[in-house]
Order: sequence, then structure tokens, then C-alpha cells
Amino acid sequence: MYRMAVLGDKDSIYGYAALGMEVCPVTDDAQASRKLRELAEGDYAVIYITEALAERIPGEVNRYREQMLPAIIQIPGVYGNTGAGVANVRKSVEQAVGSDILFSNN
Repeated sequence: MYRMAVLGDKDSIYGYAALGMEVCPVTDDAQASRKLRELAEGDYAVIYITEALAERIPGEVNRYREQMLPAIIQIPGVYGNTGAGVANVRKSVEQAVGSDILFSNN
């Protein structure tokens, strides 16, 4: 059975433990890269990562972009929302559907 995890700074992710996710607090970029790789090579189907952390380790995040699993989803942290998570979901939907479904001609 696949599992879900959330990766980021402690303050941003501990609430996810109440949802049954494995929380993986990291304090530096090297540790974050190692942990993301460990989770991705394990039995995790979905890995949530804070936007701020994903911005600091883009090479490691992009490594899994074309793979079916795991899905790496960016989420805002307690220190602010950069909009990167929504932009990445929008880009994925646009690629899958062939157009921007949020674009309006009105």
C-alpha cells in the first residue's frame, strides 16, 4: 500500500501528522535532498513539500517531475505562499488537457 509524506520546516508540517501523514522535518538543503530521494525511492505515492523548500532544491524536485509516482505537490508553509504550488498544478493540468482551463474569454 502506498503512503503519503510531507517534507519541510517543522512549523509548517507538523499539523499534517493529524491527517495520518508521515511528517519529515528538515533543517538544511542537503538533508532535504536526501530525505526526498529516500521517500521517492520508498513506497510513497504522494509527497507534499513546502514551496520554500522546493524552491531551494529544484534539481531534486525536478528529478521526479516526469515519473508517474511519486507525485510531488508543493504546499504553502507558515512563512508565506509563493504561488509556486498553484502554478505547478496549473502547468500539469495544462499539459494533460492541452489548454489552460482557468483562462476565461470574458
